[in-house]
Amino acid sequence: MGIRAVRAVVECARELGIPYLTLYAFSIENWGRPGDEVRTLMSLLQEFLQSELPELLRHRIRLNVIGDIASLPPTARQILSRTVAATAGNSEMTLTLGLSYAGRNEIVRAARALAAGAAEGKVRPGDITEELFSSRLDTAGMPDPDLVIRTSGELRISNFLLWQSAYAEFVFTDVLWPDFGKPEFLQALEEYSRRHRRFGLTGDPAGSPPAK
Repeated sequence: MGIRAVRAVVECARELGIPYLTLYAFSIENWGRPGDEVRTLMSLLQEFLQSELPELLRHRIRLNVIGDIASLPPTARQILSRTVAATAGNSEMTLTLGLSYAGRNEIVRAARALAAGAAEGKVRPGDITEELFSSRLDTAGMPDPDLVIRTSGELRISNFLLWQSAYAEFVFTDVLWPDFGKPEFLQALEEYSRRHRRFGLTGDPAGSPPAK
């Protein structure tokens, strides 16, 4: 049912011309779940990647991944790598899966990369900007999210895109992810459309940044 929800949301986003969609599929914390459950989730991931590749190619959807991919089982990594490579040339939409992902872990890895660069004399600490830091994140090259949808009645972001979501709008729904579909997605988008995004500025449209 979770895979069904993925299909419904991806199809709806594609029909609406939404260029980027990111799904939090498996967090680093999820490794702490019972072994049988983790193995089942990894098996479902492999099944999803193999079954959906023809659709991704047909609709010219590029698959992207964020997270500590090295932690995934070898077979899952291989299938994931093949799917990412096969869809690399697609440009209609980018579907990103967060796998073995955690926002704090991503920020720490980016900080380590910059620290290593500084130790090697390639980066001067005074030259580190938000833009440079962002370029070391898993989402480098992607725009920050405009909207984050949190399902299941939870009122927290659960370590998801902590840096990138600084000015995202949040929509919370009681609907569980397996029951989430096109109607719920459209409802969240409708609520988002009523928000006035000021990015810390005044309500004067003339002082607002250009819309993406």
